[in-house]
Amino acid sequence: MIKKVLVANRGEIAVRIMRSCREMGIRTIAVYSDADRKAMHVLYADKAYHIGASPSSESYLNMEKILEVARKSKADAIHPGYGFLSENAVFSEKCQKAGIKFIGPEPYAISQMGDKITARKTMIAAGVPVVPGTEAAITSEDEAIKTVKEIGLPVMIKASAGGGGKGMRLVKKESDIKSSIRAARSEAKSAFGDDAVYIEKYIESPHHIEFQILADQHRNVIHLFERECSVQRRHQKIIEETPSPILTPKIREEMGKAAVAAAKAVDYEGAGTIEFIVDNNLNYYFLEMNTRLQVEHPITERVVGVDLVKEQIRIASGEILSYKQEELQQNGHAIECRVYAEDAANNFMPAPGKVTHITIPYGVGVRVDGYIYEGFEIPIYYDPLIAKLIVWGRDRKDAIERTIRALQEFKIAGVKNSLNFLENIMTAPDFVKGNYTTHFIDENMKHLMKKDQGCQDDCEDMVIISAFLEYIYRIRKASPKEMTALKNNWKDYSRIRSVLKL
Repeated sequence: MIKKVLVANRGEIAVRIMRSCREMGIRTIAVYSDADRKAMHVLYADKAYHIGASPSSESYLNMEKILEVARKSKADAIHPGYGFLSENAVFSEKCQKAGIKFIGPEPYAISQMGDKITARKTMIAAGVPVVPGTEAAITSEDEAIKTVKEIGLPVMIKASAGGGGKGMRLVKKESDIKSSIRAARSEAKSAFGDDAVYIEKYIESPHHIEFQILADQHRNVIHLFERECSVQRRHQKIIEETPSPILTPKIREEMGKAAVAAAKAVDYEGAGTIEFIVDNNLNYYFLEMNTRLQVEHPITERVVGVDLVKEQIRIASGEILSYKQEELQQNGHAIECRVYAEDAANNFMPAPGKVTHITIPYGVGVRVDGYIYEGFEIPIYYDPLIAKLIVWGRDRKDAIERTIRALQEFKIAGVKNSLNFLENIMTAPDFVKGNYTTHFIDENMKHLMKKDQGCQDDCEDMVIISAFLEYIYRIRKASPKEMTALKNNWKDYSRIRSVLKL
C-alpha cells in the first residue's frame, strides 16, 4: 500500500494530485524551488522540502535532489505529474533502483514511446495506422529530398525526441527542405539534447484527437474515450473538449480499439494518452503516445466519472483496474480552457507578476484547477499556465453556454491573462458549429482579438482603486505603530500611484 507520495512537480497539477491523495488518506510531500517558496502546492502538502534555485534545471529537473528528499521523507512513491521528469525513462529507472515506486510506466515503455521514430515502428508492428513517412532518422539532406519527393509535399520535419511543438517545421516548398531540417535539428538539440529528425506527410486540415487509456500490472487495458484537442497555438493546446464533435460512434469504437492495441504493444502500465491525427474524411493515424497524465485529463474525469490520479495510484499499488471497458460511457459534454498569464495583444508573451485580485467562478458543472492566489508572484521561470477552467453540460450547447458564463465571472488582476481570448474562442462561429481544425486560431484571429484587450486593465484599475480606498480606511483606523507600517508599505504601491495619478 502506498501511504506517502512525493509530488515531483509544481503549480496546478501538484495541487490537483495532492487533493486525490488526501481523499485516499495518503500523506503528501512537496518539493519547491526558490521561486516557489510561497506556492500553493507548498502550503497544501503535509510537508515540503526546498530542492534548489528557481531555474527548473537546478530544482524540478534535479533527479538526485528529488530522490534524496524521497528517501529523507520516507516516501513510498513519486508522482511526476506532467512535464519536468514525467516522461524521463532515466528517472523512472532511478526510482526503481532506489526502491521508490514511480507512479507511471516502466522505463522500457517510456523509452519506446518517447522516441517518436521507435514509436512509429512499434505502432506499425501492432497494426495501428500511422502517418506516411520515414521509419528511421534522416541521415542526409539528399536522402530527405528523395523521401519528400516520394511522399509528396507538404511534409513535417519532426524531432524524434520532441514534444510541445519544439523541433518541428512545416515544409511546403522543395527549396525549403534543407533549411527546415537544419532548423529543426538545431532546436531539437537545444531542447532535448538529441538532433534526430524524421519526415511525415503533412495532413491538410487535420483534427488532433487523443484517447485516454489506463493499464494495470496484470495486462488489463481500457480506454476512456477521446478528447478533441484541435484548438492550438504554436502546436500548444488551448481548448479541449469531449466528446469530439466530429467522431461517429463507429470511428470512435475503432480508434478506441487502436489505442488499447498501442498500449498493449509496449506492455504499458498506468495512465497514458494515444494521440491521433484525423483528416476530414475521418481517416485516423497514430501521432504519438504521452506516457503520463495529460494537462487536459479533467474533462475525461468529468464525462466518464473516473478519478484518473486515484487510478494511477491504485495501479502503482498493484491493484487490478477498477473498471471494465463495457462499464464506461460518456455522460454529457465537457470543455477545458487553459488560462495563461500572457499578453494576447503582445504576441502572447508570458506576463509574470503579482496577482492583486482573483475571483474564481462557481456554479453547477464548474471546476477550476489552479494554484494562484491574491499576493502570489507568478514566476518567470516556468510555463505561464496558471489555471484550468473545466466545465460540464448535459450537451455541447449547454457546455459552451456555461463556459462563457464562467469565463465572464473569472477575474484575475495584476497580470495579463488569456480570459478574454478564451471567451472569444467560445463565441467563434467555427467553434460553435464544431467545424474546426488545428488551423482554427490562425483562421479566426480577427474574431479572437476583436475585443479590446485593454478591458482587463480597466478591471484591474477598478480593483486597485478599491484597494486604495481600503488602504485609506485602514490608515484612519490605525494606531501610530500601524500607521508607520502602512505608510512604508504605500511606497511600494507604484501601480496604484500611477492609476490615481499620485
